[in-house]
Order: sequence, then C-alpha cells, then structure tokens
Amino acid sequence: MTQDVGGRRRVSGVRLGRGFVRAGSAVLWRGVFIAALGAIGITGVPSGASAQSLAGADTVYASAPPRLLQIRTLLADAGRQTSTGSGFLVSADGLAITNYHVVSDAALEPKTYRLEYTGADGTQGGVTLLAVDLPNDLALVRVDKHDAPFFTFDKAALEGSLPKGERLYSLGNPLDLGFTIIEGTYNGLVEHSYNDHIHFTGALNPGMSGGPAVNAQGQVVGVNVATRRGGQLISFLVPARFAAALLIRGKDIRPEAADLRKDVVAQLASWRGALYKSLAEEGFHDRVFGSYQAPETHAAWFECWASTNASASPKPRASINSTSCKADASVYVASDLNTGTVEINHSYAKSIDLNQFQFATVLTQLAQPRLTLGGTFRKWYTPQHCHEDFVGIAPPADHPPLRVLWCTQGYREFDGLYDVAVVAVTQDRADEALVSRLNLQAIAYDDALRLGRSFLERLQVAR
Repeated sequence: MTQDVGGRRRVSGVRLGRGFVRAGSAVLWRGVFIAALGAIGITGVPSGASAQSLAGADTVYASAPPRLLQIRTLLADAGRQTSTGSGFLVSADGLAITNYHVVSDAALEPKTYRLEYTGADGTQGGVTLLAVDLPNDLALVRVDKHDAPFFTFDKAALEGSLPKGERLYSLGNPLDLGFTIIEGTYNGLVEHSYNDHIHFTGALNPGMSGGPAVNAQGQVVGVNVATRRGGQLISFLVPARFAAALLIRGKDIRPEAADLRKDVVAQLASWRGALYKSLAEEGFHDRVFGSYQAPETHAAWFECWASTNASASPKPRASINSTSCKADASVYVASDLNTGTVEINHSYAKSIDLNQFQFATVLTQLAQPRLTLGGTFRKWYTPQHCHEDFVGIAPPADHPPLRVLWCTQGYREFDGLYDVAVVAVTQDRADEALVSRLNLQAIAYDDALRLGRSFLERLQVAR
C-alpha cells in the first residue's frame, strides 16, 4: 500500500501511523488502516449517474447511525480525550470492530488511558478492549449497547470474489466533525504488499479510522485504515475476512488489560518471524552493477526504484547510480513506533576526477548504517552497537574483498527482536565500488545472521 513505509516514491506517499484525530491537532493524520471487508452491492457507475449514486448513499446512511461509533481515548486521570477514531457494531450484545491504532494507547498503557464511545444515535458509554490483531491493525471491543442493530459481513468479500468497480460507502467521523458517508470504488487488493489491503478510491480523512466500508446493501466490505499523502482519493481498507476472524476469536474473551500488552508483543514476534521466513524462502537473484553483481529479492512484495546523480548541478565528480528495493510490510505498534521495514539498496560509484582518497570519502558517506536512533525512539530501542571489519569470501576470484559494517539495536519492550543494518563496500578497485545495504527491522538475531550471510555471499565480481 502507500509505502515507503509508507509510500511509493513515485508520489511521495507515506504510510500513516495513526488514522484518527489527536487532540490539539485537528488535521493530524498518521495513518488510517482500513480492513477490507467484502461486498456484493451495485457495480461502479459513471460519475454522470449522480441521482442513482446519491440514492445509494442516502439508503446506506439512513440505517447506519445506530450501528456507528466514535471511539475516544482519554487520559484516565484528566478525563480529557487525546485521540478519536471510529468503529462499528458487529453483534447485538455490543461487540464492535475498530482499528488497533485507534485503541493502542489503552492496550499498551491501560493505567494511563481509558476508552469511551459516542454513538451516531447519541448513545454514550465505556469501552472494553477484548482482543487485537496487530498485523492487520484491528481491534475488537465491547460497548454497553444491547439489542441494537449491527453490521454483517458481505459473503463475496469474505470469499475474495468481490468484483473490481464495486461501489462502496465508507462511514466514520472525520476530524471530529460528525458522522459522514464517503462514496468510492473497490479496486481489489494492493499489489506489491506483504499485508493484504484493499485499494479504495475515496476521500478518507483522519477520524474515520476503524469505520466500515460497506456495499449498497450495508454489508461490510472493509475497515477504514489508511490514506496516501501526495495522491488523490487513494485510500486503503483491511479485508473483511480479518475482521470476521477476529470477531470469532475474541467474542468470548474477558482479558485483563495486562494480557493485551503481552499479546501485542507475541503477535509482533510471530508476524515478523513469518515475514523473514518468507523472505529467506523466496531467496535472492543477481543483478549487475558495473563491475559487480549483487543480490535482489524474488519476493513480489518488494518495489524497486532507481536513481542517478548524472544530471546533478554542479557536475558530479563521481557518478553514483543506485537502486532501492523496499518491502511494504510495516506494522503499527504505537503512535511513535511503526516497524517492519525491509530494504535492499545498491549504489554503484565510479570516480570521474577524484583521487582515491577523495573517492574513499564519497564511499564513507554512502555507507552510513541509517538505523533509527534518538529522540522519542530511545524509549523503544537500546543504544546502537556497530562492528566494522574486512571480510573475504572464497573463492576470491569471484568475490571481491569487502569492508563490512554490522549495526544492531534491540527493542526494549520486545525481547529477542532487533533492527539490523548490514553495509558492504567492495575493496578491489581504487576508482569504482559497489556499496550494498540490507536493512532489517524487528528481526530475530539468528535470522539476521542467516540473511546477512546469504546477502554478503551473493556480492560477486560480474562475469
């Protein structure tokens, strides 16, 4: 989806961390994941068919208010809201679906934060957090509403058979301005993404996170979760099957608040383990960069882009041609922690009129590890540790000597997970070199060692 960890570079998109309104900033939009929930309503209609379109929106919205919620996170002591999002009822006894990022503060710090809801029909009350699905940014909650109407899931969406072009209606409370309906189009699952998300052509806004996207019959097809900055009407939903599965798993749970934090930790470790196992199984293929060949992944959920300094002004004294492949696989953990980036970069540098010492300075600048450090991240990460050495891989005729930098930082809250950066610089020529980088977030250390070793072994002299 929108990614460079969020965002495809072509449009400078960003994956937004929180898709709700935070108090004190009426336009803060840090990411709204939208769980894709299937639908079989009317097919897409041309923009000129406004009467039919408006009639559909009127019908959907007329029955929605008793089933829609605004979910607010409040400071427990002050009783004032810190953020708001949306949600929707999925059972007659008060079970509701929202985004995990809407309720994450209460899940991680239950003594500091509590949850309340306001219904579109004017009802109000407390919210109990029952279960979360961290990878898909979903949460199941219970509110004090009984014998109320509720949303059901569309069968075609659950089965993955919804046709592209289906007209959808997204519901939520944008910018805390009141409950709203947004019309848009179902465009299938986002390509090149490890996590399944639906591409929804509609104008989602902060505060709509966790609201439903429904078909013309009012059946849920997706859950509002994200939008793309730099694009127009490009938004995202999480597929309905994930919300339906969470409802089944969590409907009988009566957890203590502390259990949810433990569950978040376990889900992150499990999800990242599956991701890196998949990456290792996909393996690498080789690409030629000047005098060298280097690995890129076979995994379809990476996107690769190229850049050059050839047109820079003033004229560069060393040519640098680079590729960057990044996985759309980040996971929202907290308002100040999105993690899960996997990145492979190669920069082929060749001196134009630099001496070998000047060229070495250029390579040093290209070889910085780029781990996230400092600021608010210090509460999540241990200090960075780096080790640098020269490495030779046999046979030397195929593998140039490498200067390798290995940097790691651990997660304070997640035992056994690390961010790792591996940077290798070829050392066989004075006027050209390949700088290769492998960045791995939230990975077990043994997995990082295996992937790092495989990555370095694929750095060879081109034949």
